[in-house]
Parts: sequence; structure tokens; C-alpha cells
Amino acid sequence: MMKDFMKKIVNNSWVDKLRKGTQEPKNKPFRRSHVPFRLNFLFFIIFTLFVALIARLGYLQIVDGEAMEARVKSTSTITVQESTPRGMIYDSTGKALVTNKANQAITYTRGSKVTAEDMLKIATKLNTLIDVPADENLTKRDKKDFWLADPKHLKEASKRLSAKEKQLDNSEQYSATVDKVTDEEISFNEEQLKAATIFKRMNSAYELNTVYIKNSGVTDQELAVVAERASELPGVSTGTDWTREYNAADSLKSILGSVTTEKQGLPADEVDKYLAKGYSRNDRVGQSYLEKQYEDVLQGTKTQYEVHLDKDGNVSSQKEIFAGEKGSNLMLSINADFQNKVEEILKTNYQTLINNGKAQYSPGAYVVAMNPQTGEVLAMTGFSHEQGSKEITENALGTITSAFTPGSVVKAGTLTAGWQTNVISGNQVLIDEPIRLQGSTEKSSVFNRTGQRALTAVQALELSSNTYMIKVALKMLGLEYTPGMGLPSLDEEANAYQALRDAFKQYGLGTITGIDLPNESPGISRSVEYMKKFNADNGGEQWYTSGNFTDLAFGQFDTYTPIQLAQYASTVANGGKRIQPRLVKAIYGNDENGGLGDVKKEIGPKVENNVDISAEDMSILREGFHQVVHGTDGYTTAKPLASAKMDLSAKTGTAETVAEGHPDITTVNSNIVAYGPTDNPEIAVSVVLPNLLDEKDHMNLTIAKEVTDAYYDMFMAK
Repeated sequence: MMKDFMKKIVNNSWVDKLRKGTQEPKNKPFRRSHVPFRLNFLFFIIFTLFVALIARLGYLQIVDGEAMEARVKSTSTITVQESTPRGMIYDSTGKALVTNKANQAITYTRGSKVTAEDMLKIATKLNTLIDVPADENLTKRDKKDFWLADPKHLKEASKRLSAKEKQLDNSEQYSATVDKVTDEEISFNEEQLKAATIFKRMNSAYELNTVYIKNSGVTDQELAVVAERASELPGVSTGTDWTREYNAADSLKSILGSVTTEKQGLPADEVDKYLAKGYSRNDRVGQSYLEKQYEDVLQGTKTQYEVHLDKDGNVSSQKEIFAGEKGSNLMLSINADFQNKVEEILKTNYQTLINNGKAQYSPGAYVVAMNPQTGEVLAMTGFSHEQGSKEITENALGTITSAFTPGSVVKAGTLTAGWQTNVISGNQVLIDEPIRLQGSTEKSSVFNRTGQRALTAVQALELSSNTYMIKVALKMLGLEYTPGMGLPSLDEEANAYQALRDAFKQYGLGTITGIDLPNESPGISRSVEYMKKFNADNGGEQWYTSGNFTDLAFGQFDTYTPIQLAQYASTVANGGKRIQPRLVKAIYGNDENGGLGDVKKEIGPKVENNVDISAEDMSILREGFHQVVHGTDGYTTAKPLASAKMDLSAKTGTAETVAEGHPDITTVNSNIVAYGPTDNPEIAVSVVLPNLLDEKDHMNLTIAKEVTDAYYDMFMAK
């Protein structure tokens, strides 16, 4: 046909006819016309273009025919990514705490045009080649989807739709069809359940995404048979997977956190954030604590595959083009052996309190140890306890999430507030005596219930004078103590509350410490506005009174976490620098075997603020803490620590509380902060034992001494 058409052009017979049609009649005067020339020129151009087109078509058919045919049959090539193993986590000595166990795996990459019927055929075929145990968590919906993947079944179920249901859009119509499948139709035998399990895993893959069909217990024979039959199983391939293994003590396991499974994928509340970073929906990511905090470091660089799709959109082959790289490794500041020792010390002593009935109402017990010069956490452990039970369970995370009334340990903060507001100066002497305020019960110090005693600021710390701190608080309100005096209103106390809490915060009390773990609690600090509103909401009853401000001054109002108390002790220990606590001391690369490689980043100390007092005033605090242990008064509060293996300084604290659920039962929070050696501190410790029936056995002192002695034996003894 093309040949005949070209012949007509060459003969130009139809052009002649057109030309004749444009000639002037014979009986008219002759006049030259330019139309025939223009038409000739136009037809010449058309002729030239047709010749060029024919030449090009001939070239494509004869010269490039095979290549064009191959492109039509296959073809598109795309690049897909697959996650690599996460970085590992080591203790401070290089001992691996979190590792990856490599597993052989059978994978499936979903093509761009794959239908449920396609996956059904592959799943059925694959079920005859490998052993995939039936998933115990197969739902009715999973089974119905598998059953409906067969076009015959889908057609059968579709006939059960009502006329109205048939008018629904595709997704809604399918949901209605699912509802038409009966229980008898999905009453599968064992082999069908296995095939349904494979289908479910394949069906969970997004377009051009890879999922694991089997990633544990894969035999060499299964790998071989899948590789051999690859052409019959579009998208199915062999590869490797990894599982996270935690080789640490229980207390460290909770701090280390966990990783999502492939099935869980990205956390629902953070999907958009991760997708924006290039993650896939089924990627495994850190879902808690260190694994989550350092996700960007631990997550590796993805392996890239070149995937070829056939004309139907099925995966015909895939080839690795970039091997990817395992994530970077973390080295912790914690020595696993020391952590285990601290955990055992706390567990043994707390269990003693449980067994003798002293801790029957106690919700838990906690210890934090950190280096006051660098902020490195040396150990953190805790245990939870249910009332009436003799059992305790690991709860190291309570050190950052649970807050308790601290008692007198915070008195360095009160003195700091007094100096900062210029209501006291230096080692000022104040009279310790019972305090009687209007509308409040009498308040006094343990060592002085009736008389008067002149005390310096150092002695007020050594003997833990409540009265000294109350008088500092009164001075902050512009008042001098007189028996029976009244106090200003909550409104009038607002500025003093702020000043006192600002001083506490400079030590890390009442604010997050910045530790490199998520979900840290700041404790509870009730604002004046909150207290006023609470009173108003309860019919004007004075739940909160102006006397709460003086309670705050000696640690009987706000609540703090064990990590806050450890940062507070560290700040006094190092002379006034509040250093951010941290668990990770360095980030490492990988060696050729995937183990601990070279240092990529060392994480140095981060000073969050300096306490705003003079060096002389800070020396007074440090001397007071030293005298708490080494003072000669009969009421020196932490004398048992004088026999410790290093020179210790400390501050004890006892807070009166009530048992949870038992408002008629009075309990005490028995706490202590300590650091040593005093002149060049290497360790600061906080011990929190809430809601004990009494503290006569001074278990807080015992635990602090045993922890610091263990540190001395492991790191300081020659």
C-alpha cells in the first residue's frame, strides 16, 4: 500500500489534475499564475519527508529490530533498596552488648502490576518447595484474602453482592465481597494455612518493595531449590536477614531499648518523619530508648538492587549494584561488669527491705552513678515493687521517669537561692529552733526539737537543719521569723517560688537533665497559678497553702528523679558545672569484619550551665557535704560513709510521705547523694528508696557505701 502511494506521488497524476483545475479558460486573457509553483514546492517537501520516514522505518526494522523487540518484551529497569544490619552497641571496654545475628532468607520483591492471582500462584508453588510454618496469627481477613485471590472464588463471592453493593467503588466493593466469604470456605487444612501464610507475607509488600517470606531456619536445600526455580517464581529470591541479639544484664536491656519488627515497620505516629528520610514503611527502626535515640547512627546505608521487570510488571531478575553498609556502632560509658555489680547491690539490699516488711508500701528503689567531671553515666539501675508482694522486677528506666519527694538532699539549692537573692551571705550563722507559723504545724530539725542552736551554713548541711532553710526561705519573702507569724498569700510568694526553683534548676533539679534517652521526666513542680486554680476547683479548700514554700526549702514539696539527683551531686562535686549526663561516649565505624572499627566521633562533656555563686560560696557547700560524712557532732548524718574505701562527701534526705492508696499510713523517702574522692571526684551517686515504713537501718547509706567501694575496687585500687 505504501509502495502504491509513493508511485502516485512520483507519477504526479493527481497533481496534474490539480494543475489543470487551476488553468485559466481559453477565452480569457492570458495571465501568469503563481499557484502551481507553490503547490509544486509544497509537494516536493512532502515527498522528501515521506522518503526520510521510510528510510528511518527501514533502519529500525532491519538494523535495530532485535533490540527494539527486546525492549518491547521486557522492559523496565528500576532500582530498589533493602535495609542492612544495624550498628552494634558496646560497653566502655568494647564488650558487645547488642549484636546482629545473620540469617539466610528467602525474599519477595513485588512487581508493579502484580495481581492477587499472580501472588496466589507463586505462593502455592513456593509452598511445595520450602517449609514455612503456618502463622498462628493469621486472621479471618488474611484467610479470606487468600481464598479470594483465586478468580473463580472471587467471581463466586461477587455473585452474592446485592445490586446496591455492586454500585460501590472498587475498594468498598471488595470489602463487601470479603464479608460474603463463609467460615466453611476458609476452613483450611495445614498445607493451605502454610500457603496462606506465604501469600500474606507477599501481599504485605508495597509495589517494588522487598519482604521476607522466610528468614529463620532456612536450609541450604531450600536456598538451592529457590535459586534453581527462580524463573518460575517471579520476584522470589534468596538473601540474608539479621536479628537483634541483646547480651546484657536485665537493667541494661531496658536502657538499650528495642527495634520494631519488619511486620511492625515504621511507628504509626512517626511514619511521615521516617518516609521523608528515605525509609520504607516496613523498615525496622529503634522504637525505644537508646535504639530510638540513636536511630540515625545505628541505621545502616541501604543495599541497592537493579530490578528488571517484564512486560507484565513482574520481577524477572535482580542484581546487587551497591552492597550498602552496616550502621555505625555505639560505645557506652557504662562498664557492664560495674553495672552488674551495682544492680546486685541494689537488688540484695532492697530485697532485704521487702523481706523484713520495711518496704511493703514501696513502689521501687533506684541508683544512678555518674562521672561528675564528664557527665558519663557509670551505672543506672532500678527495681519496681507491687504492694503486698515479695517480688521485685527490673526497672532501670525508673531512674529517668519516676520522681519522688527528695527531702534534705536539696539543701545546697536553698543556700544557693539565699546567696543569689542576697538574703544571706557566706557562711552566715542563723539560729536553729522549732518554727511555729500561723495555721501550720510546728516544724523543727531532728537534732533540735525544743531549744535554740546557732549554726553556720556548713553546720546546717552537716546536721541537716530544716529550720535554717526555713529561715532562708522567710528572708526571701522579706520576713524575719517570729513565733506565730503569718505568711503572705500565694500571689505574694510567686517571685520567691521562682527564685528558689531557679536556683534548684541550676543543679538540674526540676528540669530535664538532657540525658541521651527519650521520655525523661522533669519531675513535678506545681506553679503558684496551678495551686490557686486547684484550690478554686475544689471549692476553695486550701489544699495548697503559703506554708508550702517553706516546705520546698527543705525538700518536702517538689519531686525529682534519681538522674536529677545524680546531676545535682555531680554539680556540687565538680565545683558548680551542670554537665549533661550521657550514656554514649563515642560513635565508631566498622572494621572489615563488621566489628568495632575506628572512632568516628567522640562525645565530650556538655556544660549546660554554671551555678551562679562565688567560688567561696561553692566551697562552703562542698565543705558542708564533706562534714556530712566526716563531722564530729553526734547528729552528723552520714557518719557510716567515713569508713568507705575512698574519701566521700554526701548529703542525706528524708521526706515524710504517705503510702499510695493508704493515706493513713505515714512512710518516708530515704535518699542520699554522695561523691568521691572529695578532692578529685570520679563518681557521684544518688540512691532513692521511696515510701519505707522507717529508715532506722539506714539502707540508703549502706547502698551508697557499697556502690562507691565497688567502684574503688574495680577502677582505683592499685
